[in-house]
Order: sequence, then C-alpha cells, then structure tokens
Amino acid sequence: MSAPAPLPNLMVSPTGARRMKADHPAIPITLDEIVNAAVACHEAGAKGLHLHVREEDGRHSIDVGRYQEAIHALKAAVPDLYVQVTSEAGGRYSPAEQREMIRTLRPRHVSVALRELLSSPEDLDEGKTLYHFARAEGIDVQHIAYSPRELTFLIDKINSGIIPGDTHLLQITIGRYGDLMESNPKDLDPFLKIISAYEGTLAFDVMLCAFGSTETRCLTYAAERGVKARVGFENSIWNSDGSVARNNAERVAEVAASISAATRC
Repeated sequence: MSAPAPLPNLMVSPTGARRMKADHPAIPITLDEIVNAAVACHEAGAKGLHLHVREEDGRHSIDVGRYQEAIHALKAAVPDLYVQVTSEAGGRYSPAEQREMIRTLRPRHVSVALRELLSSPEDLDEGKTLYHFARAEGIDVQHIAYSPRELTFLIDKINSGIIPGDTHLLQITIGRYGDLMESNPKDLDPFLKIISAYEGTLAFDVMLCAFGSTETRCLTYAAERGVKARVGFENSIWNSDGSVARNNAERVAEVAASISAATRC
C-alpha cells in the first residue's frame, strides 16, 4: 500500500456545508458557481479545492451523483487542480452513509472527521474496514482533528492498526462556528508538540484551517512552521483588516501573498 500523495500547499474551501447566500452572496452553491470559483481561486494561487456539493434547495449533500458531476466539471475547467471531496455529516448523514459514499464514489482524495466516522465503539470495526479499503484503493484520506485530544485519538487508532500506514494526511482545525469565531495562531502549537513526539515513527502532512478575521494570521503562522493552508468562505469571509471579502479568490490572494512574504528566503 503506497503512501498518500502530498497535499497542495494552499487549498481553498469555497462553500462548506452551512453558509448560504444570506451569509454572503458570493458563496458558491450551484455547480456553475463552484466551477467559476475554482477557476478564479486557482488563478489567485490555490492549488487544491475542498469540494462541498449542495442539494437543489441549498442543503449540504454527499450525493455520489452530484460529486461525480462536479469532479468531472472541475477536471474539465481546471485540469491540474487537486480536488478533495468531503464526507462531512453536516447534521444529515450517519457514519454508515458517509462510509457508503466513499466506497461508491472512490474519490481520489477525501476528508474524514474522526469524531464523525469513529463516533462510537460500534463504528470501530466498520471504520477499520473502510480505512483499509481506502488505502488499498489508493484513496487519499485526510484526517480532521479539532482538538489535541482528537489528534491523540488518531495516533492511537494508527498504532492499533485500525488506520493503516505510517504516513498520513492531517487537517488541524482551530476555532469554531458560532458567535465567537476567531482563531488564535497559538492554538496550533499543542498539535505540533504532539506530532513532534512521534517524529521518526509517524509522518504527517499537515494542513490548517482557521475561523474568522484571524484566518490569514493563523495560516501565515502555520506556514512559517511548515504547515500547509486551507482558506475560504467555509471558515472565514473576512480579510485580515476585518473587511468582508468580495469572494473566495480575494481570500486566496491575501493568504497566498501573506504566506509568500513570511516564508520568502
């Protein structure tokens, strides 16, 4: 079983599962809007896209047919774009439905939240089967950890053989939805401390996403520490000066410029 392909240095998540046009008119909901956003964000510096699709009424979806249509359209419009689908429950889907989507779609790249897919002891056997299936099929799984405790849980499941391999894709998420959506760059440090303790035993290709107007500052702080970045309206619609961005491409451009300036030799 081969190791997963590296994550792109900068990925955009333009849609998410929750925000609607009422939150921002440039949230891409329809397939045409998602494709147009992908093209603009790629031109602004994004090398990958975290893909959410929606139902006709705008609700979050993990429908295989919708994903197939979107992946095909994105490949035609931006052939070299890394496209990762989400398995996010979004308050609608059970672990069994999430697993079935991955088995049926067989995406090249998928993100999986540990707290969703391994949400109960009963899910461990089915989860183990899915993780081994994904590794055997060449499906690159990016594991999402929302807390240092969840990262420790992930490492335990790797060491116990539930999740195969010693090289893994990891998304660290700091901050949250709600009234207080601001993330603190220093929230990344406890995760990195845990990862460093397993250096030489386990390898993690790490990406960060953050919430609120501190998104640019958090992603720049992460890049200075060798961590990759995920930007976009799923997590933040604000520029670093507190203004509301016009669109996802504006957020990509700001983050790309900030990271470039901070990491320039």
